[in-house]
Amino acid sequence: MLDPETRADGSGTDAHGCCAPSRGPAAEAHPARGPAASRDSRPSEPETLVLVPGGHFAMGSEHAGADPADGEGPVHEVEVPSFRIDSVAVDNERFAAFVDATGHRTDAERYGWSFVFAGHLPDDFPDTAGVAAAPWWRQVLGADWRHPEGPHSTVEGRAGHPVVHVSWTDATAYCAWSGTRLPTEAEWEYAARGGLEGATFPWGDELEPGGTHRMNVFQGQFPGHDTAADGYDGTAPVTAYPPNGHGLHNMTGNVWEWCADWHDPGYYRRSPRRAPAGPEAGAHRVMRGGSFLCHASYCERYRVAARSGSDPASSTGHAGFRVAANL
Repeated sequence: MLDPETRADGSGTDAHGCCAPSRGPAAEAHPARGPAASRDSRPSEPETLVLVPGGHFAMGSEHAGADPADGEGPVHEVEVPSFRIDSVAVDNERFAAFVDATGHRTDAERYGWSFVFAGHLPDDFPDTAGVAAAPWWRQVLGADWRHPEGPHSTVEGRAGHPVVHVSWTDATAYCAWSGTRLPTEAEWEYAARGGLEGATFPWGDELEPGGTHRMNVFQGQFPGHDTAADGYDGTAPVTAYPPNGHGLHNMTGNVWEWCADWHDPGYYRRSPRRAPAGPEAGAHRVMRGGSFLCHASYCERYRVAARSGSDPASSTGHAGFRVAANL
């Protein structure tokens, strides 16, 4: 298994490794990803962008299950100016249009590998290295956004599913092409709350209100058996499940979503009250929302206040993004 000193190190800490493993310090520069898109090849802004009116909210939480290394607290008042955010995560169809227009090569393609959940590999799949602190993460050669489970897989039939195996640098390249940007962490949480003050989830405080599933997370015994009681044992379509109060789908569960900010566990203790945009520098970028692999037995990061981070060149089979834009 890979240890914290190797190129696929689980970020070198248990805090992030289980949820968002990182390529680690060996993520050095690579050749250019491809030619820049011409202005004519750039699309109009997504029709799925929705307006989120500005306002104040209590950001963060003191949740008992939060990992102190994540820095979810203290709860603090934040003012967010009005902005627009995508009602859905970027899906495979939209990302394919970007790649076709630009020739972009993702970090996973350039490194030649990405992290894949072991439970999604065939029983006869060759042994591969794993993350020491989280052996369910496997380093799979040939895994990328077109081949989510490795070279034997495709995205055929998953056009409307969120694109995965995209790094923070891939996501920002897409934003540059589409005339959008990644949301700040404060914008993301404000939007995810859907107008509810202090709620645990985008719809309220119950994980499964009335016995119904409201997001795509892991059921059963992690990591060996997913009952898929919510209908999915991997990603779900980006429009799955009812939207929150702002009309946004899957703000928790399904895939982790990159934000613009650097991740710093101590940032909330000094962040500005109005429009915080994160620290000026760091090693990891913020990821929000949890994923289809979150399970109460080890990770409750499927809450609106939960946060994690990973290095900007990292990619996994459960990480994607949604875009935002100014007014």
